[in-house]
Amino acid sequence: MKEIVLELNGLNCAGCAAKIEKLTNELHGVDKASLDFVSKKLKVNVEDEDKASDITNEIKAIVGRLEPHVKVITQHEDKEEHHHHHDHHHDHGEVEKSQIIKLILGGILFVLPLLLKLEGLSSFIVYGLAYLVVGYEVIITAIRNLVAGNPFDENFLMTVATIGAFIIGEYPEGVAVMLFYQVGEMFQGMAVNHSRKSISSLLDIRPDSANLVRDNQILVVDPTEVNVGDIIIVRPGEKIPLDGSVIEGESSLDTSNITGESVPRNVKVGDMVLSGVVNLQGLLKIEVKKGYKESTVSKILDLVENASSKKAPTENFITKFARYYTPIVVFIALGIFLIPPLFLGGGLKEWGYRACIFLVISCPCALVISIPLGFFGGIGGASKAGILVKGGNYLEALNEVDTIVMDKTGTITRGTFKVTEVISYEDYTKEEIVEIGAYGEVFSNHPIGKSIIDAYGKEIKKEYIKSYKEIPGKGIEVNLDNMDYILGNKSLFEERGIAVKEADSIGTVVYIGKEKKHIGTIIVSDQLKDQIVEDISRLKALGINRLIMLSGDNEATANKVGQMINLDKVYGDLLPQDKVTKLEEIMAETKGKVIYVGDGVNDAPVLTRSDIGIAMGGLGSDAAIEASDIVIMTDEIGKIATGIKIGRNTKKIVVQNIFLALGLKILVLILGAIGLATMWEAVFADVGVSIIAILNSIRALKVED
Repeated sequence: MKEIVLELNGLNCAGCAAKIEKLTNELHGVDKASLDFVSKKLKVNVEDEDKASDITNEIKAIVGRLEPHVKVITQHEDKEEHHHHHDHHHDHGEVEKSQIIKLILGGILFVLPLLLKLEGLSSFIVYGLAYLVVGYEVIITAIRNLVAGNPFDENFLMTVATIGAFIIGEYPEGVAVMLFYQVGEMFQGMAVNHSRKSISSLLDIRPDSANLVRDNQILVVDPTEVNVGDIIIVRPGEKIPLDGSVIEGESSLDTSNITGESVPRNVKVGDMVLSGVVNLQGLLKIEVKKGYKESTVSKILDLVENASSKKAPTENFITKFARYYTPIVVFIALGIFLIPPLFLGGGLKEWGYRACIFLVISCPCALVISIPLGFFGGIGGASKAGILVKGGNYLEALNEVDTIVMDKTGTITRGTFKVTEVISYEDYTKEEIVEIGAYGEVFSNHPIGKSIIDAYGKEIKKEYIKSYKEIPGKGIEVNLDNMDYILGNKSLFEERGIAVKEADSIGTVVYIGKEKKHIGTIIVSDQLKDQIVEDISRLKALGINRLIMLSGDNEATANKVGQMINLDKVYGDLLPQDKVTKLEEIMAETKGKVIYVGDGVNDAPVLTRSDIGIAMGGLGSDAAIEASDIVIMTDEIGKIATGIKIGRNTKKIVVQNIFLALGLKILVLILGAIGLATMWEAVFADVGVSIIAILNSIRALKVED
């Protein structure tokens, strides 16, 4: 398998883009092709590497036929890779210049006959000239496609309609339609480029250079040239170019580029830093831990760029719709032209005119173009908020979420343990109980033991520990200063015949005993994340039916956490493989879509199995990120609510565009068929709707929290 990446410069027609994608997919030896209209990239998976150049040439031929002015550039994975996105605007400008000159010339020729009051043949000649100047490209493309056997596209519709107008003697209208259509196409191209730019600038988090330290000198190099283990310097105000850890200096970082969070994050020596974030204050020396391709920035841009190859159902529907819609319209137009004159005694000229109107209004461009733009805008807006959506299909699926299933540790809780309660009996003080606990746990490397030592917080003098014995799965026996103590769970105490006073608390309970007596209890528990209660209520406010927690923790602890944050259902004591089974049960009884939210490696199978898998915590575990459909860069469940809102907003915009485009078209079609609309209205409706729909799509970029 080999992937070819082609950039199609000057591609502004979404309908043609869909055709190029379809024809490329049908080529022999192509496994899968997807054309991203927004980044103008055509990615093709080729089965046999040796055939790659042949296939590239076939694709160039297809593009040349459908869109002769588009330049096809083969991209090599090279050092230039991330500079090219700055420099291909000029060729677009040249195309626009020639376009404008052509339109002005056509416009002058168009008004000449009116000014000179030309009649008959001379007016036909001037109008004919104007028509050719303005429309020759459209006509040539239409003829090429006809010969190639896929005639139905807007070039064909426009050519037939305008030549039809000439045949029935409506010269000015024939020219006007072509002129209008071309002006519209130009505006549409500008609108598309505008929305492309606003999306790309949103994602322009690529650092352009890195300051590499070599032999006490600082070299400014391309981030792709830096290797793992190199030392780089990041000055205040610069973006961190690669993932690494701080070896000198401290500073605060603006991470909003990556996480969507506006609060600066402080870093010091030893902390990991992600590429793409901006250094605000101090000079940082960083040891690079990941090469450019593996760094956060690249991963985010890859995810977002590839997002458009996973098309939303609405997009797929529209592409299919356009494929059948145009031929149907052409045949209806033919019917309008032939049936009334032949059978009902209508005038050929009048019905011919109506058929032409029908053809002009029927271009499906507005639909085909504004819908992918809408979804891409939504994905771009989400990534700005720190939510990476891997495809339009997932963004659309967020509209149908019914149930959210969550993992506990790391998703709802922080996964860090702390002593939350100390109880002392007999005449011991709490401090003494913690001290005995800390001495007892000094050799343990379990997070619970560590948290007790943290709670004690003083130096532990190991010479006091005379003997130490671990009892697997139960606890510890320790002799401190010639006194025997035991620390452990209830079963250890029951074995020794010591009665314990049970503690009813969330978390892990460590009982402490001395000489057959229970002298104290330490409770260690995982902390809930800040704002988790509000986050859960935000999700409920959005109308999510059920919030369910799956946890490997014991049932009682899990239930308590569930009650504290107000979940609908909690399942505890689950092994990783049980999680998948539980999720499948939940999915079987749910009508809508099921989200699974997790953060760890062992969540990968569950993330894959759910309708929408959401991985928490930036680029925490690569396995979870590979397996998930949406990645949340911060560790907040509240971002899911933001994501659902973005999904709903995007869907709303897309639906508006569909209704707007189809509604206006149908209206003008009816008016045209009964003779109330002229070709002028028809062109205006077609071009106008496209531009309104494109501009409407840009609204999907805006994110309200």
